[in-house]
Amino acid sequence: MTTKVIVLGALSAVAEQTARLYAAEGAALMLVGRDRERLEAVAADLTVRGAARAEVAALDLAAEAGEARFQSLVEALGGVDHVILAYGALGGPEVETDLDAARALLEVDFTSAAIWALAAANRLERQRGGALVAIGSVAGDRGRASNYVYGAAKAGLAVLIQGLAHRLSRVGARAVVVKPGFIDTPMTAHIAKSGPLWAQPEAIARIVRRAADKGGPVVYAPGFWRLILLIIRALPSPVMHKTRL
Repeated sequence: MTTKVIVLGALSAVAEQTARLYAAEGAALMLVGRDRERLEAVAADLTVRGAARAEVAALDLAAEAGEARFQSLVEALGGVDHVILAYGALGGPEVETDLDAARALLEVDFTSAAIWALAAANRLERQRGGALVAIGSVAGDRGRASNYVYGAAKAGLAVLIQGLAHRLSRVGARAVVVKPGFIDTPMTAHIAKSGPLWAQPEAIARIVRRAADKGGPVVYAPGFWRLILLIIRALPSPVMHKTRL
């Protein structure tokens, strides 16, 4: 049976690598993003890699989230088994003081992502099966001076996905939030990279793909981040405030 997969934010590095894993399995994919030309190039590559089909939909995901729009993607693909929610923005220091920038980041990383997740959950609940996997972040586990607006959005999304996991468990469907740490992608190109905490998109994609089939509602990527964040969450505030995390 061909697995039907909708990838929201298909041009992110992790999403593209995840789509390649599905393509190798012969899945049918709906790639959603803003740049049609790039989407079509990725679709052609996935077809060569074994995808049964690779459709594209050029949408501004932050502006067009909604039940009807999601249903149109499902109909174009001929059904859906897995939904990968992989888009977002990191933002910069300006979001701490520029309220318009903060609002824009929150609308991308939480508000619109939440609406897409709810639309996907409604569909999975009706069909009594399937999986929703959303890319969150370890930044949502504790507020830190370096990226607390981004972290707040990812924290909200994680709680939403956990709630959906509880709701969907009653009908045999699944929802999972994957929380990566540092990933070497174009979104982090401005950050100096060194040390063992940095992961490649291919490694995170393998975790995302597994999460669609099994595991709990929260998956750290890689798994060692669970221990790191356990320690960070346990730090007393006077200690935390002396750090540069």
